[in-house]
Amino acid sequence: MKIINENVTAPNSFIAIVISRFNIFINKNLLHAALDTLQRIGMVKEKNITICWVPGSYEIAQVIQQLIQKNIYDGIISIGTIIKGETSHYKYLSKEVCSQLSNLSIKNNIPISFGIITADNIKQAIERSGVKINNKGIEAALTLLEMINIFKSIKSSKIINEKEIK
Repeated sequence: MKIINENVTAPNSFIAIVISRFNIFINKNLLHAALDTLQRIGMVKEKNITICWVPGSYEIAQVIQQLIQKNIYDGIISIGTIIKGETSHYKYLSKEVCSQLSNLSIKNNIPISFGIITADNIKQAIERSGVKINNKGIEAALTLLEMINIFKSIKSSKIINEKEIK
């Protein structure tokens, strides 16, 4: 039996963070928490991290596609905040952003972590970007680090032929 169960240290990884300026007062907390997690826990070198600011959450996937084409990143963190407003725009935007990021990750075989808060109101968004607990930036960074290691482990492992098992 082969079990792949990885840790969250990835000191030689190259990571991009794509962050939305819209709702910047929340997103800055997510960014700081993600960076702290990447460097303190993941041991990622500062020089191996690229931060790219975009206007809003919708533009995150477009920039991630460009970064993927550079073929230098082991993983990418998306950071943004989508808050429900008076119209149904929130629902369609949230669904589209999530779908685009998932498709990019699967299509390009690269981990992309979802550090985008979707909240019913500003209070919820602030709580999910907290400085002590429940910070979505920490969660996104930890998820990405583990997924980078899982991807590397799968790529480097030898797959056993079904005949060899019998």
